Amino acid sequence: MTEQRIDHMKYLPGMEILDSDMLAQVTAYHDSFRNEDYTAADVQRALSKTRLDPQDFMALLSTAAAPYLEQMAQKAHMVTRRHFGGNISILTPIYFANYCENYCIYCGFNSHNKIKRARLTDEELHRECQNIANAGIEEVLMLTGESPKMSDVRYIGNAVKIARQYFRVIGMEIYPVNSEDYAYLHECGADYVTVFQETYDSDKYETLHLAGNKRIFPYRFYAQERAIRGGMRGVGFAALLGLADYQKDAVATGMHAWLMQRKYPQAEISLSCPRLCPIINNDKINPKDVDERKLTQIICAYRLFLPYACIVVSSRESAAFRNAIMKIAATKVSASVCVGIGGHLENDGSEKGDEQFEITDNRPFDEMYAAIKHMGLQPVTSEYIYV
Repeated sequence: MTEQRIDHMKYLPGMEILDSDMLAQVTAYHDSFRNEDYTAADVQRALSKTRLDPQDFMALLSTAAAPYLEQMAQKAHMVTRRHFGGNISILTPIYFANYCENYCIYCGFNSHNKIKRARLTDEELHRECQNIANAGIEEVLMLTGESPKMSDVRYIGNAVKIARQYFRVIGMEIYPVNSEDYAYLHECGADYVTVFQETYDSDKYETLHLAGNKRIFPYRFYAQERAIRGGMRGVGFAALLGLADYQKDAVATGMHAWLMQRKYPQAEISLSCPRLCPIINNDKINPKDVDERKLTQIICAYRLFLPYACIVVSSRESAAFRNAIMKIAATKVSASVCVGIGGHLENDGSEKGDEQFEITDNRPFDEMYAAIKHMGLQPVTSEYIYV
C-alpha cells in the first residue's frame, strides 16, 4: 500500500501565512526561463550594462554565456572590488544538534538515516564556543537538524545567548519558524538567518522531501520574509545546485534575493552557492551536472545582478576553487569547519554526533587567514562594533 503523504503546498496548523505574492513572482521567473531562448547578443548586451534587469541575469545564466566566462569574471571582479574592496569575511559553522524529523533523501541528517545523533549541553556549547573563539574567529553560523521536538526554539535561543558571549556576529541556519520566533531569536542575539530552499521546482521538491515540516514548500519559501519581519538584520538565500535544473534554480535564487532587496531595502542580502555533496550511508548522491566552470558562471551572474550582496562559498568546494573565486566574486568563506556535532570540543578530531555531508576544504582559521592575505586580499573577522 502506498503511504499517504501530506500536500506539500498546504500549510500545516500553526504555520504563519504571510500576505505576500513573492512566491508567485519567483515561480513565474523560474518557470519562464528557457535556456535555448538566449543568444550571444543577449549576453553581450548584459555585459555592456552597469545595471542588469532580470532578463540580463537570465542571459548570463544561460549556456550562451559560457564562452563569455572570462569577460564575466573580469567584470565581476571589478564590481566586487568597487563595493567590497578586498575584504573577505571568515566565519565558522557550529553544528550543535543533528536530530531531524524530516525525510529529505539527499541529506545525511534525515530521520531515516541511521547515524549517531547528539545535541550539545550548555557546558559543551560554552566549551565549543571558547575553543572556536580562541582561534580568533568572531563570526559563527549556528546550525541544527530540523527537529522542533529535540531542538526547540527555546533551546536554540539559549544556544544563541551562549554564543553571543564569545562572538560579534551570529548567523543561524535552522528550521523555518514564525515571525514571533525569529523575533525571540533576534532578541537572544541572532543577527541573520540563512535558509536553503534546496530547489525552487515545487514538483521536484515534493519528490525529495517525503516527510516532516520541511515538506511544506511555501512555508520554507517565506522563511526569509518572516525573519526580516521578526527583526533580523540580514537573510541568506540558496538552492542546492544539482538537485534539479541548476539554471532554473539559480534564476529563482537570484530573483528571490532581488525581490526581497526591493521589498526590504534595509535588509542585508547574501547568497550561498552550495553544490550537492556526498552524504554518510549513501553513495548515490553526487553533484550531477554542475562543474566548476558552471558554478563560476552562476557566481559571476549573481555578482553582476546583485552587486551589493554578500556571496558565500563554503568548504564543500576545494581550496583551489575557493582561492580562485575569492579573487573574482566571493566575499565570505568558512574556515575551521566541522559538520559533525561538537567537532570543536576536543583537539583529537572526535565528534559527539555524525556529520551532515562531506567537506573538501579542511583549512583551519589561521591557514585560511594567511591564504587570503597572501592573495593580496584583506581577511575580516567582523565588520560590526557594538556600542
